[in-house]
Amino acid sequence: MLLKTFGWSFGITVIGLALAALYGGWTAFGIVAILAILEISLSFDNAVVNAGVLKKMSAFWQKIFLTVGVLIAVFGMRLVFPVLIVAITAKLNPVDAVNLALTDKDRYQQLVTDAHPAIAAFGSMFLLMIFLDFIFEERDIQWLRWIERPLSKLGKVDMLSVCIAMVVLLVSSFTVAASAHQHGGHHADKGQTVLIAGIAGLITYLVVGGLSGFFENRLEEEEEREQAEEEEAERKGRKRSAMALTGQAAFFMFLYLEVLDASFSFDGVIGAFAITNDIVLMALGLGIGAMYVRSLTVYLVRQGTLDDYVYLEHGAHYAIGALSGILIVTIQYQINEVITGLVGVVLIAWSFWSSVRRNRALAAEGSDDASQEKPEVSSGV
Repeated sequence: MLLKTFGWSFGITVIGLALAALYGGWTAFGIVAILAILEISLSFDNAVVNAGVLKKMSAFWQKIFLTVGVLIAVFGMRLVFPVLIVAITAKLNPVDAVNLALTDKDRYQQLVTDAHPAIAAFGSMFLLMIFLDFIFEERDIQWLRWIERPLSKLGKVDMLSVCIAMVVLLVSSFTVAASAHQHGGHHADKGQTVLIAGIAGLITYLVVGGLSGFFENRLEEEEEREQAEEEEAERKGRKRSAMALTGQAAFFMFLYLEVLDASFSFDGVIGAFAITNDIVLMALGLGIGAMYVRSLTVYLVRQGTLDDYVYLEHGAHYAIGALSGILIVTIQYQINEVITGLVGVVLIAWSFWSSVRRNRALAAEGSDDASQEKPEVSSGV
């Protein structure tokens, strides 16, 4: 199971490190290895959240996520995205931007750093919406009940998460964006840039998330109708009409996952410049890390880890909320990538330990269903 799921990741690791050694010797080899570890540590919470969405999809779309999705993640977000940002901010055509990345690495790094306020605003709003929609949703299983119980009641107010996100964006545009960090330690007023980019991130979430939710609901309604008419359908030999609908639902879920991955990758791409400004080494290192994140996502789905450790998804979403806040702060202040990674790791580790304690408590009570929440069982917090 382990080799089947992580086989491609192991293979890409060997190829990527070999290419790095050929490209720049042992120094490049070490840089790529460090970048891969950085990407994995920063994106573990991404894998947990992805698994919560991916488990609803068929085996076919899981394979698409591991193949086409990897190409988008590696070549799109880790290679094309930084170049595209430079092309837009510096008003260059893509060819000149690529040439700049390869021939004038310092200038290229400066342009990407100067574009960070817009990148951070877009990503923070997208991630903040994911966190808010999760925390405001009423659910049977709650981890930090003293937080989640009252917030789930507030979540009954329509569009509350959108209102909060807009307030956060407006405050950010007048505070941290008013003195945004730029290359060389300089600061500049990026209020308008942050506001526009944040609105774009919010719109992206509403469109992609709304479409995926719409088709998912349509799919559930169709499945319920067909289940009620199952005997008649089998007698007439009617084909399952929900196949096309399943494809639509899965496609928009896939699109949602790719945008989610893009938002998670922002801090990794920007943080990579603290290690190297060589776009080739950056693409190799972050690409290897992206492969492991995707393999880990599929592994969590196939092992049923989220069903066994029910607070993991909660911990990952809290990590998303923390990352959203960190991205906003980094518009003005620099935060070490180690801190960003540790925040996610601590929250997920905490939620995992709470899940283990819950399972032990349920087992001690002789529960027949260890996945069913009981009010009297403590989460350990």
